[in-house]
Amino acid sequence: MSYAHSIGSQSYRFDSLRVLMAAASPARSGDRLAGVAANSAQQRVAAQMALAELPLKAFLSEAVVPYEEDEVTRLIIDRHDAAAFAPVSHLTVGDLRNWLLGDAATPAALAALAPGLTPEMVAAVSKLCRLQDLALIARKCRVVTRFRGTLGLAGCLATRLQPNHPTDDAAGIAASLLDGLLLGSGDAVIGINPATDDVPQVVRLLQMLDGVIARYGIPTQSCVLTHVTNTLRAIERGAPVDLVFQSIAGTEGANRSFGIDLALLGEARAAAQALGRGAVFDDGQRGEHVMYFETGQGSALSAGAHHGCDQQTLEARAYAVARHFSPLLVNTVVGFIGPEYLYDGKQILRAGLEDHFCGKLLGLPMGCDCCFTNHAEADVDDMDALLTLLCAAGCNFIMGVPGADDIMLNYQSSSFHDALVMRQLMGLRPAPEFEAWLQTMGVFEPGEGSRLAEGLPAPFAEVLQRLEHGQ
Repeated sequence: MSYAHSIGSQSYRFDSLRVLMAAASPARSGDRLAGVAANSAQQRVAAQMALAELPLKAFLSEAVVPYEEDEVTRLIIDRHDAAAFAPVSHLTVGDLRNWLLGDAATPAALAALAPGLTPEMVAAVSKLCRLQDLALIARKCRVVTRFRGTLGLAGCLATRLQPNHPTDDAAGIAASLLDGLLLGSGDAVIGINPATDDVPQVVRLLQMLDGVIARYGIPTQSCVLTHVTNTLRAIERGAPVDLVFQSIAGTEGANRSFGIDLALLGEARAAAQALGRGAVFDDGQRGEHVMYFETGQGSALSAGAHHGCDQQTLEARAYAVARHFSPLLVNTVVGFIGPEYLYDGKQILRAGLEDHFCGKLLGLPMGCDCCFTNHAEADVDDMDALLTLLCAAGCNFIMGVPGADDIMLNYQSSSFHDALVMRQLMGLRPAPEFEAWLQTMGVFEPGEGSRLAEGLPAPFAEVLQRLEHGQ
């Protein structure tokens, strides 16, 4: 099916929904690299106008990636909730944007609508939105998940404590871990990217993190960000696995390049849930959100599996994969893949807000790694702007990296101090269970959501002394 729109005497035609979506997408280097971007600003506006007039039902009859060739497309179509979609089924994409900005789009209404929206629908709406639209709409979406703590509550901002080390040195990891805890970081997860990605090392790291969490009674969860097959082998060896990590993408081919498919992810989720490691909460429910996914615009293009689609639409499709497995955390590592896909700070900022918006509308617990590689045309001011906008938009969690500089992955992220600033600036607090622990341990002042206590808390003095002596 083709689509058209005229601007003055110039008529623009788009040969398919896939072409229309790509032409309507805000400019970014990855789409230009793929040869799918609009060839002028005027053509982009024409595509956005045509997209605004498109009925939402069109997304249920025309797939951007063929149904017969792609299990992600089949997941999207076969699992679509027609009843949840019914209240907005008569709208166009532009109408949906207007409705989302209105007072009728309450948190409860958005939660009920989420199963009825497809990734392509929310990607289309995002292409019509200004930055303030992306923030305002996403802020109304609340997605709460639990394992040992409660994440995603209104007025809260959680952090992933990321104590990576280039040689997986235990003392180096411990120093970063202590630094993060003393600055109130770690309620979303304590997650290590291993430098040595073999199963015995993964098991050692998991045991170390589990020992720290158990010894100090920290109401958080650990994760070693290894391939899902390594985590399955670690579970078979009796390792204390809290969360299963995996990078995911929006097409079957891109996921195959990661060495995964939907069946493998389902196997891993079942294995982790069978361990029963989540806390039992006051309402008697056990925290059973055991998956942690990371995504990033450009991954399908990087894998040569983009099917002629724009990278933002495919990123939204990755969220259909995540949604299927009810994760505790989903994190868009927005600037990590590099300037080939998001060239500069402006593109990274827009992409981060798009990803957060799309994930939240689809019912996901979205976080964002506000990051850039050292060869991108971006700097810390760009990341401060993205971080501030995301926190205003109700982002579930951000990264906490020592000094914002990950010396193992060699990229720039957000620091423990950044989280403190955002909590103070926006009046945000850690997850409630973690906040109570911080106050009990003497890290935060009693009754204060983000005010550090004076001096070194006594429980950590011995740890610091041992680290200073290289133990």
